[in-house]
Amino acid sequence: MTPAARYQAAIEVLDAILAGQTPEPALRAWGRSARFAGSKDRVAISDHVYDVLRNRGRAAALAGCTVPQATGRALILGLLRLQNVAVEDVFGQMPYGPSALSADEAKEHPTPDILSDTPDWLLALLKAEFGPDLEGLLAAMSTRAPVYLRVNTRKTTPEHVIADLAQAGVHAIADPRLATALEVQTGARKITATAAYQAGLVEVQDLSVQMAMAEIPVPQTGRILDYCAGAGGKSLAIAARSDADLTLHDKFPKRMGDVALRAERAGMVYQTREDAQLDHEVQFDVVLLDVPCSGSGTWRRDPMVRWRMTPETLAALQSEQAQILDRAVTLTAPRGLIIYMTCSLLRAENEDAVHAFLARHPQFDLLQSRRFDPRNASDGFFFAVLQAK
Repeated sequence: MTPAARYQAAIEVLDAILAGQTPEPALRAWGRSARFAGSKDRVAISDHVYDVLRNRGRAAALAGCTVPQATGRALILGLLRLQNVAVEDVFGQMPYGPSALSADEAKEHPTPDILSDTPDWLLALLKAEFGPDLEGLLAAMSTRAPVYLRVNTRKTTPEHVIADLAQAGVHAIADPRLATALEVQTGARKITATAAYQAGLVEVQDLSVQMAMAEIPVPQTGRILDYCAGAGGKSLAIAARSDADLTLHDKFPKRMGDVALRAERAGMVYQTREDAQLDHEVQFDVVLLDVPCSGSGTWRRDPMVRWRMTPETLAALQSEQAQILDRAVTLTAPRGLIIYMTCSLLRAENEDAVHAFLARHPQFDLLQSRRFDPRNASDGFFFAVLQAK
């Protein structure tokens, strides 16, 4: 495919996303309909789509549109201007590129500031939290997210994994901030096919999550409940450094569909329980809560989250977070820990949620809390450690 044809394909995918599809299914659907596209074409098209979605507000403005008005064509036009790519090298490059610009489309527009990439109501919350640092944070969130691996140190060492991956065409380097973390420089799409991955020597896991999991107090023995387990990534990180008994639960059990295979690869022993069964269990020494949240810390990986969120959905999430925290109280042993986690940048879901919990449950103390974001780690992430008195 020519460069112009790749942009035309991105326009088609963006139109599907704007019509209601999520990005990955839209990209897959386009790929199924375009068997002629090679792997490099698909990667380039995906990059164009995600570059638009991460910079959607500015791309729309540079095309002379508001975000609700902008079509896929307008957003690609705005992206080209934002990235200082010659528009004439793309538009009008027929037969496979997008058609030439109309006189109206050819009009130039001033470049807005990076704040325009975030809806106004969310911007107000973030300004109150980050103040003058907000523009730098949003600039970091507008870039492509790095890929990180967590080394399973029960099975191998970072040095051995780096060498094994290199033989498979994946170039990874150690991150000086954490001994288990490797940043993938090239070959990220080959990771799951490598012998190191299939043998459970590494798992894909964001650096912020790895840093949080390394910092939380995890007992070497006892009982740990991962209450919002999902695909089990945090349980796998715990199992790599603890011999405690692991129990996994999720409100939607299908989310745990990949756990068995991942656990087999990594050598993790665990059990699963439904919520009603937990009432008949001995209370747990640690209850880990990776609660549903706005996902505002993951905007560069899932940029549509920024535009799907509303004040009403945020309020509903806060209510669910409070309910999960209250449920954890009944499952936590005396002197036990509740570890509360979100992938959110919003104080309302982080510090405010913890303070509200402590007001409702004065029998708990806050031992520590920490927030990560792309300026000091990778994605936005928060954790708090709460101990029963």
